[in-house]
Amino acid sequence: MSLDNKTSTGQRRPDRAALAIAAVLAAIAAVIFVDVSRLKEMAGYSQVGPATVPNWIAFALIGLAIWTVVEAFRGDFPEREKQQFGPVAWIVAGLAAQMLLLTTVGFSIATGILFALTAAGFGKRKLWITIPVGIVLCLVIWLIFAGLLQLSLPAGPLEHLFL
Repeated sequence: MSLDNKTSTGQRRPDRAALAIAAVLAAIAAVIFVDVSRLKEMAGYSQVGPATVPNWIAFALIGLAIWTVVEAFRGDFPEREKQQFGPVAWIVAGLAAQMLLLTTVGFSIATGILFALTAAGFGKRKLWITIPVGIVLCLVIWLIFAGLLQLSLPAGPLEHLFL
């Protein structure tokens, strides 16, 4: 147990990060319960309807939230490493770039940039290699989904070469 988890009298404090995670789990379950309440009217004559599985998921999330709170007060969580901001920033930048570029440059280029920036977040900082590799991999994925499966993915200038 880390020294951060003890008060000046030597008693254990609850793990604040675990309590925050439990609150988020409970909030997600609440959102699901509210959404499911609208679906129950649509179930009709059957006991099993569109609200059944989301209800199970919400109850499971409530169970996980309770379990997380219990473990937070018991102090049984392993000591965590300090969070590094750099890798998270690379990945968030990749997600932002993909969202901004998806409609203008298409799926392959936007998702290839996401691939490269995520790889940079994991330590592979040679963007002149990872961007082209990502674009080629994403183009193959686009061809499979758009060509074979007939699914609609955003097409840009690169994808229009293959249509």
